[in-house]
Amino acid sequence: MGYESSLSLRELNDRIAILRDNIRQLIEQAAGASGAEIEERISARIEQQNAELEKLLNARDALSGE
Repeated sequence: MGYESSLSLRELNDRIAILRDNIRQLIEQAAGASGAEIEERISARIEQQNAELEKLLNARDALSGE
């Protein structure tokens, strides 16, 4: 695990909220995007944000003993 293992529960929750908002915004952008290249970039960014979110969720679960 990376930096996320050194974060407090509050910091993890804050970053999780930020990532969820980023993903929501990217999905909105994707809905309004036209062109395969733009859609691919947004899709790649969503995948990256989801992977980061998963790491943070796992770190939060480990920290809270779930």
